Amino acid sequence: MSRTRTALLAALALVAGASGTALAVTPGDAGIAAVPCTVDYKVQNQWDTGFTAAVTITNNTTAKSSWSLKWAYAGNQKVTSGWNAKISQSGTAVTAANESYNGTLSTGGSVSFGFQGTYSGTNAVPATFTLDGVTCNVDGGTGPTDPPDPGGGTKVDNPYSGAKVYVNPEWSAKAAAEPGGSRISNQPTGVWLDRIAAINGVNGGMGLRAHLDKALEQKGSGELVVQLVIYNLPGRDCAALASNGELGATEIDKYKTQYIDPIAAILADPKYASLRIVNTIEIDSLPNLVTNVSPRATATANCDTMKANGNYIKGVGYALNKLGDAPNVYNYVDAGHHGWIGWDDNFSASVQTIKQAATAEGATVNDVQGFITNTANYSALKEQYFTINDSAGGKSVRESKWVDWNRYTDELSFAQAFRQEAVNQGFASGVGMLIDTSRNGWGGTARPTGPGATTDVDTYVNGGRIDRRIHVGNWCNQSGAGLGERPQASPAAGIDAYVWIKPPGESDGSSSAIANDEGKGFDRMCDPTYTGNPRNNNNMSGALPNAPLSGHWFSAQFQQLMQNAYPAL
Repeated sequence: MSRTRTALLAALALVAGASGTALAVTPGDAGIAAVPCTVDYKVQNQWDTGFTAAVTITNNTTAKSSWSLKWAYAGNQKVTSGWNAKISQSGTAVTAANESYNGTLSTGGSVSFGFQGTYSGTNAVPATFTLDGVTCNVDGGTGPTDPPDPGGGTKVDNPYSGAKVYVNPEWSAKAAAEPGGSRISNQPTGVWLDRIAAINGVNGGMGLRAHLDKALEQKGSGELVVQLVIYNLPGRDCAALASNGELGATEIDKYKTQYIDPIAAILADPKYASLRIVNTIEIDSLPNLVTNVSPRATATANCDTMKANGNYIKGVGYALNKLGDAPNVYNYVDAGHHGWIGWDDNFSASVQTIKQAATAEGATVNDVQGFITNTANYSALKEQYFTINDSAGGKSVRESKWVDWNRYTDELSFAQAFRQEAVNQGFASGVGMLIDTSRNGWGGTARPTGPGATTDVDTYVNGGRIDRRIHVGNWCNQSGAGLGERPQASPAAGIDAYVWIKPPGESDGSSSAIANDEGKGFDRMCDPTYTGNPRNNNNMSGALPNAPLSGHWFSAQFQQLMQNAYPAL
């Protein structure tokens, strides 16, 4: 993980661009003609107590001379003023009717209106919209009581909404075997397909079909999400060693035919059509092509190779294209984290690189349901005691050693801004974000209870920051970390879910060199005695000692994560 310092202090105002939509169908989705209407509800700006939103209705049925759109809020949102529609509210129920000048809504036509509102707590996007009594964003919907076809020909806006999430029985058993582990062993975690052999199961373990079969058992009559990690690019993790993969830099054809194609064939099996399958696509890959290539000081020869041969771009594009073919499959591309690409010279460039991959090898932006941040990382979800706009001792927070001119202080503000930048660069307005909160709680006795002293900016930031790492670039088995927010759907504007994609208790990498047949090297960032490199400003690694190979069970870390959980267990 890395970044390059920006020495220019630009405007400090942060417009989060917090945005969430209820757009269920994007161009190119199967069955679009069967959707009677679509509603794109987008939060444009959001602040502590209020927000503005833009709503676009598209009519796919008989032309209308007047219209009335209804929805209900799950929270305490209140509409205070509006434009281009007559908006009224009773309790949580909102009705928006046409003005005299925009009542005509032709077949295939659209109309837009906007409003300002207030809220406290969370500002979740409404789940259901009806246009003249007909449910929008639902294939063939005829009214509020007409549920979506569970087999699906149409993607839902947020696969986590109204759904349970698969509990991996293999991880659950390891967690439950730990003292106190039964408190979290029923939490859903990601299933990592980190090598070709994992498709059929490694060392007698469960393969992909076994997991999907078990998911059908857990599903029952409701909806269920299965979380998969697609993670086996050629030349994988070019800036790290602990998680190097089995495929060499040039083995793109093997990646396609022996890894992605077999996974795609299984996911397309009609047996699994009722499952909502969420793929996290190739963590720690594409941002490396921005931050760890020449002429950056953080460049590595391996990353220069992967940029030159294009196999990260080709591999991700191919995966998005092939895996996105099934209507019940949802692809979320890894977007690093704020402590990696939150700087001005990394942020937009990373979105551009992801878009390049999302339009390669037959893929389109419509193969991308959204993005995921902080995968297997430790960045705090929300810094409570300082903001990017604060100053102390006559200096901006951005000038502190910890923030180091970054534009963001935590994952939530970063993820919401990243979502908006992706929309700005051409991704669908309905894209959502996932945040991995499996190890970013930072609870326990070291957790601050208030802001730091304002004597100088470093004292202020260090005294109040939730993230207790030595440096934001440290990523391996971090000492003092704790479990974060439990998995939940629609926790904030533009966020589809908080997830535990990295299963707590699985090592990031070994503390010393361990011979293995898994292609995993020894990275000094996992060595607690290591004094660092340019990617963490030559600080100590902050890693726990005695760690096993990446992906292997690390009991001491699991116990510490439970001990420092926030919210506490």
